Amino acid sequence: MVSTLFPSAFFFFFFFFFIFVCSPVFLFFCNASAALLESLPTLSFEEGYTQLFGGGNLILLGDGKRVRISLDERTGAGFASQDLYLHGFFSASIKLPADYAAGVVVAFYMSNGDVFPKTHDELDFEFLGNIRGREWRVQTNVYGNGSTAVGREERYELWFDPTEDFHRYSILWNHERITFYIDDIPIRETVRSAAMAGCFPSKPMSLYSTIWDGSGWATSGGRYKVNYRYAPYVAEFQDLVIHGCAVNPMDHSSACERPDAAIYGSSTMSPEQRAQMDGFRRKHMTYYYCYDRDRYPTPPAECKMDQIETRQYYGADGVRYGGHRRRRRGGRHNRSSVAQADAAL
Repeated sequence: MVSTLFPSAFFFFFFFFFIFVCSPVFLFFCNASAALLESLPTLSFEEGYTQLFGGGNLILLGDGKRVRISLDERTGAGFASQDLYLHGFFSASIKLPADYAAGVVVAFYMSNGDVFPKTHDELDFEFLGNIRGREWRVQTNVYGNGSTAVGREERYELWFDPTEDFHRYSILWNHERITFYIDDIPIRETVRSAAMAGCFPSKPMSLYSTIWDGSGWATSGGRYKVNYRYAPYVAEFQDLVIHGCAVNPMDHSSACERPDAAIYGSSTMSPEQRAQMDGFRRKHMTYYYCYDRDRYPTPPAECKMDQIETRQYYGADGVRYGGHRRRRRGGRHNRSSVAQADAAL
């Protein structure tokens, strides 16, 4: 009996292994690899997004697969996902404005501030412009349950010029962790923990892309403002990916089928990816909220402090020592003080 069933059982096992284990779904579940990210389908603007503001400052190119948003003296521009999502993978390739861009802010982020104004969650990529000859800077942030008083900012310098070509910025968000990527390299991981309590983002969010005037804080604490002689400032987005669990905006019930939901239920990072992330953070991180003793005499509960690194490489304001990377702190409306200023000059 066993010998009779063995061939069919073996065939079934092999078929299951090939279809499930070798499929992009399983790879995503186990490891958000660069190969998988390449395989996820992109959306046209009409398939996944709607314009927020800006009128003619938002232009669609390439059959709606490419979006150009600009800032001029009249207005900036922005667009948002048509749906709310609870967990998923969200990505865009972005090219930033060139030349003089002081005061200009380009953002790619998730938020539910319009639905939960007092208890909102947020996951941010924010790009801060600079004067001619100075690099753009990028920062990430994680807000949960309206915890804007505890901003979890990190700031980085880039190893490339983001104005010369498109580079991919991605957010992977599930029940257990949030991972930020630049060009498929993980740069930050936030793991759900008892220490974070309700500050881990846990409510459905929309995806946003905007360009706007941040003259009051974005470059050297407002010292250098947007100069509209260089307008329009143009940011371009392409390779738009939304691969998430959409929810009903009325009752927040999920429309995700079970296999899709499982994708976002867990994820792991390969040893190679973790080494990439550690290397990136050692070389390119210029501000770390956990090391900001001025702001947090008692660090947020989830922070695991490296006292040697803190003393050797970071000042009391959480900013890394070293040349033009020395920056002061600031804030944006309800945001923490770090987002306001960047004394990079």
